[in-house]
Amino acid sequence: MMFPQSRHSASSQQLKFTTSDSCDRIKDEFQFLQAQYHSLKLECDKLASEKSEMQRHYIMYYEMSYGLNIEMHKQAEIVKRLNGICAQVLPYLSQEQQLQAHQLSQLQGLALPMTPLPLGLSQPTLPAVTTSSGLFSLSSLLASQAQLAKEEKASREGVDSHREEDGDKSD
Repeated sequence: MMFPQSRHSASSQQLKFTTSDSCDRIKDEFQFLQAQYHSLKLECDKLASEKSEMQRHYIMYYEMSYGLNIEMHKQAEIVKRLNGICAQVLPYLSQEQQLQAHQLSQLQGLALPMTPLPLGLSQPTLPAVTTSSGLFSLSSLLASQAQLAKEEKASREGVDSHREEDGDKSD
């Protein structure tokens, strides 16, 4: 009979060892899962902050894009108005000045409505002008032509007044 009793005590010791061992394994597994949960939570928080940062950048770029789009429309309207002004001023220029403006607009690809060239005038060639300096060149050309016109007018008035003085003396 001892045999069965010792067997029973051995099996209860095995059972206790197994229960204790199982509890330790469960505890270890729980700690492992808890650590994994913690690392996943940190990663999730990191991704959430990256997401909010990306959304902030997206909004910033969208606002910049919208602002640039509005600015482009403003610039297009300015160009349209300046082209209208140039088209109004162009007929008052001399034929040579009109020819030069026509050539500049062709070199720059400007959309200036040009009057046809007067008969007998051919288009002399001009050195190539870069696109970035095209409007500046055109405005410089127009300014210099206006200055030349003023000087020419002043010299004609001086000659006319000198002739009138000579005419008064000869009477």
